[in-house]
Amino acid sequence: MDSSVAYVVCSMSDIPSQKARGFQLMRVEEDGTKRPWSIIVVRWGRQVFGYVNKCPHDGVNLDWERNQFLDPNGIRLMCGKHGALFELGTGQCVDGPCKGRALMPVALSVLDGDICVTGVTLVEDEEALPDEQDA
Repeated sequence: MDSSVAYVVCSMSDIPSQKARGFQLMRVEEDGTKRPWSIIVVRWGRQVFGYVNKCPHDGVNLDWERNQFLDPNGIRLMCGKHGALFELGTGQCVDGPCKGRALMPVALSVLDGDICVTGVTLVEDEEALPDEQDA
């Protein structure tokens, strides 16, 4: 796995400050299998944080409605199923059924105004489509 590869997820301007968005990606595991990988990207000013979109309590996605990740005050990530609250910067659960546990972090970097995922191998869009030229 080449940890120096960065995959652009979106532009920094695609996520307003103090908001979070979900993305469905396809990850290539070390054995070559491809599986869906749902992540959350949080933008807070110039900082970005990434987490796997899975509550440590029961493994469900956090967003009960598409891209609804934040609590009513907009200061914590919230699981829509049982109300667990997570710190934006650490992913640590501070309240709810999984208190003391944490979301799994996703390595992000910002390159030329784009938010990129690093440290994993993803299926790129061109690879995901069947090659019609061989037909």
